[in-house]
Amino acid sequence: MLLFLLAALSGQVTPVQPLPKGTGQPPAIAADEPAVLAAVQRMFDGLAARDPARILAQTLPEGGATVASEGADGARTLRHLSWAAFAAGLHPGPERYAERLLDPAIEIDGDIAMVWSPYVFTVDGKLQHCGTDHFDLVREAGAWKVLNVTWTQRTTGCDAQ
Repeated sequence: MLLFLLAALSGQVTPVQPLPKGTGQPPAIAADEPAVLAAVQRMFDGLAARDPARILAQTLPEGGATVASEGADGARTLRHLSWAAFAAGLHPGPERYAERLLDPAIEIDGDIAMVWSPYVFTVDGKLQHCGTDHFDLVREAGAWKVLNVTWTQRTTGCDAQ
């Protein structure tokens, strides 16, 4: 520390190597990325089927779902649900639900993963709402499971989605 202070006072600066230039190539896909996305897709498939058991099969019971909603009037609400409460909110019906990620970013470190992505949610092919999904996943006994999902939800500003 004293050496650094003396160098700074004398006007000497320690040369710093420049950061390496980017390659312009997209980052390599981690081997586990398809498996992580598959776990999320299985959850979406359970939602589309309105099948609580299929959704719960993709989750860890100690986690849950949190939605940060923004109304057309700008009013905001935050709601947290256990997985059991989330699944209990699904009811059979003729409408077709579909949720689609638009450009997911996936980060994996060992047995934890994160998926972050804008999404659109449609009912019978008509846009219902949009926002950003954030999934926290954990690999348990070799299988990726969703611990938590947090998402924003709005009905305006979805045109570019």
